[in-house]
Amino acid sequence: MEKKKFIDEFRDFITKGNVMDMAVGVIIGGAFQGIISSLVDDIIMPLISAITGGIDFSNWFISLDGNKYATLAAAQEAGAATLGYGKFITVVINFLLMALVIFCLIKSLEKVKATVKKDAAIAEEAAPTEKECPYCKSMIPIGATRCGHCTSQLS
Repeated sequence: MEKKKFIDEFRDFITKGNVMDMAVGVIIGGAFQGIISSLVDDIIMPLISAITGGIDFSNWFISLDGNKYATLAAAQEAGAATLGYGKFITVVINFLLMALVIFCLIKSLEKVKATVKKDAAIAEEAAPTEKECPYCKSMIPIGATRCGHCTSQLS
C-alpha cells in the first residue's frame, strides 16, 4: 500500500507543468551550451588571442612533476600530472557568456511581455462603455436598449 502511494505521488510530481517546463528548459539549455561553447572556442578565444598577441589559454598549465613542457598535450603525453588553469579560464568565460545571453534573452522576453500587457490594457481601456442617444444626445450605457433620459426605444 505504501509503495503504491509513493508511485502515485511520484507520477503526480513528474506530470506537473513546472517539472515538464524545467525538463524542456534543461534540454534546450544543453543544446544551447553547444552553441555557446562554439562561440567561445571558435570566435571569442581566437579574438582574445589576437588582441593579447597570440596567448592561448588552453596551454596555460602547471606541470606537477617539475619538468617544463611546451604544451599541455605534450605534458599529458609524457604522463605528467597537470593543473590546466587555462581550460578553467575558458570554462569561466563560457559560463559568463552563457549567463549574459540568458540574461539578455530573459530581459527581451520581459520587455515583450510588458509591451503585450500594456497593449492589452490600452485595448481594454479604449473599449467604449457609453454611447450617445441618437434622439436626445445624452450619454447612456453601451448596452442600453432604451434611453434613460428621453425613454426612446433604441435599436
